Amino acid sequence: MGNVQRLTFRKRERLVSLRLIDDLFGGGSSRSVAAFPLRAIFKVRVREDHAAAPVQLLISVPKKHFHHAVDRNHVKRQIREAWRLHKQLLVEAIAPDKQLLVAFVWQSSQHLATSAVEERIANLTCRIAERMNS
Repeated sequence: MGNVQRLTFRKRERLVSLRLIDDLFGGGSSRSVAAFPLRAIFKVRVREDHAAAPVQLLISVPKKHFHHAVDRNHVKRQIREAWRLHKQLLVEAIAPDKQLLVAFVWQSSQHLATSAVEERIANLTCRIAERMNS
């Protein structure tokens, strides 16, 4: 099989710490990029816990846009799959002593095809990688 990298989205890559979430959304140094209907909020910070993943992700699909849980779960599943395929760009771009916190927020009441969601995620990851180092 050779040197094939497994594309996964592990539990430690999920942003669940309330302290880190507050830091991402409350801090003034967070930045944002959009590719409708997704908005990505991200922040590069010093990596305190080296057991934590270098890039952590939070996905938000508000009840305001999709009232039924099955619809919210479907959109979150699409975002997770697209992230799993495209996150490597950011993992390689982040310095070993830094950590990247990313939140994807869905901003529409419309469903999109999985290929369209993947295209938006790919666009956002490229733009985050560009802005991370600037």
